[in-house]
Amino acid sequence: MAVSYPQIVLFGDSLFQGAAGLEDGFCFQAAVQQQVLRRFDVVNRGLSGYNTSNALKLLPQIFSPPGPGVPKLAYLFVLLGANDAALPQPVNNQHVPLDKYKQNLVSIITHPNITAHNPKLFLITPPPLDELKASEVEPGVRKHRVSASYSEAVRQVAAEHSVGLIDLWQAVMEYAISKTPGFDRSKGNLGDPETGERGHLKDLLPDGLHLSSEAYRLLYEAVKPHLGTEWEGTKDEERVGYVLPDWKVAPWLEEDVLKP
Repeated sequence: MAVSYPQIVLFGDSLFQGAAGLEDGFCFQAAVQQQVLRRFDVVNRGLSGYNTSNALKLLPQIFSPPGPGVPKLAYLFVLLGANDAALPQPVNNQHVPLDKYKQNLVSIITHPNITAHNPKLFLITPPPLDELKASEVEPGVRKHRVSASYSEAVRQVAAEHSVGLIDLWQAVMEYAISKTPGFDRSKGNLGDPETGERGHLKDLLPDGLHLSSEAYRLLYEAVKPHLGTEWEGTKDEERVGYVLPDWKVAPWLEEDVLKP
């Protein structure tokens, strides 16, 4: 049987589906794969439009419990909530109430198919919503402050269940503010109709919701320190943890070995 590489799975909605794309010379998924090459396979399970209810219902079809031929789930990054936070709609509804959203997140990270692998778990907060732009693209569907409450719920679930937290909301907002000269943070947040200013969010969230390559770079910088701790600082750390051996010690066909 072929050797299985342990997996790093990106589980979420369009924000992870889009992480496979190449834009302005950067691809989040490729950057992660490059960092862990020969040690882990990075698997994208970003599913555009999904909320936590969809994700939880279909989880057994996405993650198998440990067994013969099943790769080990070594890391799981969960990025869900942007669609749960959409306002209730009579058609094509994606909304999941905040309390149920939290319950679904807990059910995902404690699902037997997940916990049986004992992976390193990380919850990622949805990024800020630029309501000023999003309201032009989809009027009446998303609100800045509602979306922010779902990001706060992620922080709460991560703290309550002692799992890793990647605060993408904070990373994007703080970076956007730092790139918006003269913005007065005391007045509120960028992308909020109460401040009426998009600032640098226009470059990070071009349609108000989805990430640009610049924003994906921010996400990678937040994820990067959590990968590779298994071999960091070890002797020959560039090769420690390889699934298949380094070429210097890899076996040869017997007939190709030089004879003395």
